[in-house]
This record gives sequence, structure tokens and C-alpha cells, in this order.
Amino acid sequence: MHNSQDGLLVDPDSPNGNAWLLVDASPSDVCLSCHSHLDQTLGIDPLAPPPLKGAGNFVFLMEDNLNDGHGGAANPIPGDAAGHNLHAPGHGLAADGTLSSAPGGTFPSSVMGCTSCHDPHGSNDFRFLYGSGRQIQGGVAYFTEPAPIAEGLSLFFGSESQSAHTAYRGGMSAWCGNCHGDFHRGNAHLLHPANRALGGRVATTYNLYNGTSDQTGAIAATAYLAEVPFEDPANTVSSTAGPSPSSRISCITCHRAHATSAPDAGRWDFNVSLLHEDGAEPGSYAIPDPYGDVNQRSLCNKCHRKDLGDWGAADNGNVGPGPRPDGGSTKFPARHRG
Repeated sequence: MHNSQDGLLVDPDSPNGNAWLLVDASPSDVCLSCHSHLDQTLGIDPLAPPPLKGAGNFVFLMEDNLNDGHGGAANPIPGDAAGHNLHAPGHGLAADGTLSSAPGGTFPSSVMGCTSCHDPHGSNDFRFLYGSGRQIQGGVAYFTEPAPIAEGLSLFFGSESQSAHTAYRGGMSAWCGNCHGDFHRGNAHLLHPANRALGGRVATTYNLYNGTSDQTGAIAATAYLAEVPFEDPANTVSSTAGPSPSSRISCITCHRAHATSAPDAGRWDFNVSLLHEDGAEPGSYAIPDPYGDVNQRSLCNKCHRKDLGDWGAADNGNVGPGPRPDGGSTKFPARHRG
């Protein structure tokens, strides 16, 4: 615990001792000394990440370009944008070089680490997340919202699938708001709701949608898509049922908590028109398409089914890339209300 044994320093990253009396260079380095290889929270190659779990993987912070949009190779988006940047110098990770504080809040990026969200000594909450009434890092931040209610997969075995996934049951958006505030409501550029019931129309769309090429062929009993999760008290780690009107959209519906191979920790890249374009421009890791379809559009369509208005989708007798015969809009709307 004190970075020495029998008078010998044991951590080469802290040759003069350690301010936290830890065995590694920072609190996050201590966490990653086990979790980087036991549950592969941090891989070693952003082009060959470990098996996917619900929160994503910090290895994508090491990517040099995440810009999969057109012209992305010449306009790089650095790995800083992949998710939550950890201060873990012993593992090659540094504080966010772009943002000085949490978007929508005031938490300083310079001290962001594993223990900003997780209690290293344990708790009764999901993944040891801090709950209301807790303060962290000497009072840098205070948690006013309780930890979310969820159940996760084993950290050490398997990977995420449509029948093995994190079961989000409630409270995730409010918990994210401890640092990010009511980010969408307070941001003039974002109109998408969060922490709100899906309602009948969106729930029905989700339950019918089976990809761009089969937009109404799914059934509710097997409609769950781990890439586009929702909150519901009935969710289990093996449930396959789609949402009810009272199920809720959450921050975690579109984002992963750690990092992804897309800007803003997106579960899919919001800047590409077709999922198979992911990774093509910058040569970054291509986030897998759950439908395996070269014509698959953005996964926003799982809730909104805008494929019919997208250029190249199967509408108006036009299948595949090419100009729309009706001369309509060629882009999925960047801002919309569900």
C-alpha cells in the first residue's frame, strides 16, 4: 500500500513515492493493474479491442482518429473524444486534452479517473457506483442522485449479445446528471429527450424494426437490441423482449459509459450514413453492425424508422445508393424529437 517493501520502491512509475500511498502512479493505474487484463477494461490495441461489454472499452482513448464521416481521414478527431478520459499515466492514458470540464457540468477533466465514478472500497450499488450523499476526491464533486438500478454480465467471461447484456432498470440518466446536468435540456444544439417514457409509437417502432432491409419484420418477444438498450424494471441480463410504452430512453441508450470507437462514446457512429462505412475513412476499429447488412442505416432508426427518408434506403422504388427520385432530403436529421 505504501509503494515500498523492505525499503525498496516497487513501482517504477513512482520512483519518488506516491502521494496516494498506492502501489501505482495514480488511483486509476491501481484499478487498471488488475482490470486491464482480468476483465479487459483496457485493451492494448484500439484496432483489436477485447470482447465488448456494456460500458465499452478505454482502449479507444488511444485511437489517433475517430472521424468516420466523409473527409474524416483529413480531419482527425482524436481519441480524447472516445469517452471518459482517465488520468492513468502508468497505462499510457492522460486527462482530456480538449475539454477542461464535464460537458454540462463543472467536474474537472484533470482529475477524471476510475474512482470518479466507482468506489474503490466497494458498495452495495451497481458496479460500485457512487450514490447520493457521497463526495469524491476531496470534495471536487458531490453526488445528489442515487446510483442506477441495473444488473451486469460477469466481468470476466463472455461478451455482450442480444440475449446476454447489461440489464438497465432505471436511474441511469439522473445518475449521469450528477456530473453532466440535464445535458440535453440545457443544450440549444440538442433536442433529443432523455429519461422519458418511450410512449406507444416509439415502442411499437422499436418492436417491429429488424433493420433497414426488414423494417417491420421483428416481433416484440425478440426485439431487444443490445446496441440500443432501454430502461425497464423488468429487464434481465438474458431478456430479449422489446420495450413497452412505459420503458424509458436513457443516456445509455445511445452512449456507452467508458469509451467506444466513435466520438462522444456513441454506441454507433452518429456521423456515418451506412454502418458499413464505420472505420473506413480513418482506418479505426469498425463498430460491428448488429444486422450485418451493407445497406443498414443509423441505429437511430431502431426507435424512429427514418430509413424511408434516407438517401439510398428502400423507398420510392429506389434500393441502394443513388439519387432519390423524389429529390427529398438525403440526410438523417441531426436534431429531432422522437
